[in-house]
Amino acid sequence: MTNLTLPAAAVRDILERAFAEDAPNGDITSQLLIPADARATAVLNARVPGVLSGGTVFRDAMKLIDPDTDVQLLLGDGDTFDAGTHLARVSGSARSVLMAERVGLNVVQRMSAIATKTAEFVRLVEGTRARITDTRKTTPGLRVLERYAVRCGGGANHRYSLSDAVLAKDNHLAVMTGGDPKKLTALLAAAKAQLGHTTHFEVEVDRADQIEPVLAAGVDTIMLDNFTPEELRAGVKQVDGRAIVEASGNVNLHTVAEIAATGVDVISIGGLTHSVAALDLGLDVELDIAPGTDPVRP
Repeated sequence: MTNLTLPAAAVRDILERAFAEDAPNGDITSQLLIPADARATAVLNARVPGVLSGGTVFRDAMKLIDPDTDVQLLLGDGDTFDAGTHLARVSGSARSVLMAERVGLNVVQRMSAIATKTAEFVRLVEGTRARITDTRKTTPGLRVLERYAVRCGGGANHRYSLSDAVLAKDNHLAVMTGGDPKKLTALLAAAKAQLGHTTHFEVEVDRADQIEPVLAAGVDTIMLDNFTPEELRAGVKQVDGRAIVEASGNVNLHTVAEIAATGVDVISIGGLTHSVAALDLGLDVELDIAPGTDPVRP
């Protein structure tokens, strides 16, 4: 699978903040109960089927606590797996492995859940022109990881932030026009004229009678929000290639195939990231403590 890269500096920053939250002064449980020289081996196991995302982040979490921890990734990001599959193998200081366990699991479980859910949507629109994309409905501070997970599942990314593209939504239009729809085309055209030629301009509409005034302004993408499949089909026909057509709203695993069949180019789904449940992955640890050693310290 292509385009599966993560910025190392951003990943490190996320992990450093996570460990500062989870172990601000170390892991007092492991320090109390586990000998300093104890070693551990552990396997990252899949308890349910899914699509892997965040394997490299899991590895980086383990090695951030202790660079000498050895992490062998057995599958790559974007790979599918069955329940019972071993995804990674870890060996190193028992204290280090136990301290890194929760942060590493939290990240790989959430990212794999997003990839798995995205892959379900992508499968359901196969044979159509529609691309499945995410939205900005991401966990604050984790957007770079969650959008990467969408790509691992075969989806695509919408604009990364408010600074990347223009997307005029219903509230923007209400403020712009003061409730007078006759002003819409002129105001949008004047706004677009101020943009550089590389900046994408998208406008959301929630009524069919807004389509023509928006298209007349020369926008790049028109988002048809909460349209029924019949309305989407009519909207695609009306646009007739003059802009990219995006469908949004009321998209779930039960509705996405019908939406895709209307001929839209893009289907954006906030639920890819904002409401996934962590995928059931576990780190099964075995301690290798020298014979005769009492792991409990007074």
